[in-house]
Amino acid sequence: MSLQRVYRRLRYGRPIIVVCGLPRSGTSMMMQMLEAGGLPILSDDARKADESNPEGYREMERVKELARGGDASWLREVRGRAIKIIAYYLPYLPSDLNYRVVFLQRDLTEVLASQGRMLAARGETSDTDDERLQGLFSDHLTEASRLLSERSCFESIEVPYRQSIEDPERVAATVAGFLGGRLDVGAMAATVKPDLYRNRATHIPGAQGRI
Repeated sequence: MSLQRVYRRLRYGRPIIVVCGLPRSGTSMMMQMLEAGGLPILSDDARKADESNPEGYREMERVKELARGGDASWLREVRGRAIKIIAYYLPYLPSDLNYRVVFLQRDLTEVLASQGRMLAARGETSDTDDERLQGLFSDHLTEASRLLSERSCFESIEVPYRQSIEDPERVAATVAGFLGGRLDVGAMAATVKPDLYRNRATHIPGAQGRI
């Protein structure tokens, strides 16, 4: 650990574990993995499990207050636990805390297909067409990448969603190592359900990365 990280740890305390990514990128699955591995998570269960996410969303409605300039002091109570925060809200996290970010990467065509399927299951439609939505999501990813590399409060790892499905043991071991190595890797991997990978692109660009 660098001297800067040691200093930040002494000054700001244990890191908050942030599971991040675009909507429909596998963040709920990763929250389930961490919970099974023994890491305490923060979730209010306000959003119930449904056809689109039968294992549950593991979310906190309060996260949405961050973009509205709401009180963020409650985040101090999350130190040492995991919370799901989608990429859009990443810029609003206060810098006087430490964060270890597990960032899920998923092919944008799959994200859009999954989003459309979820809306259809709810009998809803989007006011934004796919081309515009893809542009917005791409912008979120670009901004998230910049923040994670530039802000000293962040340590991060990228996790390809497809690899999480195809090689959950390897992904679980890598994530557990990033978070300190004290999680149950077998239990984490056992939560992954490949049959829930229902919007699969025929090609995933190499730029999505491997771990």
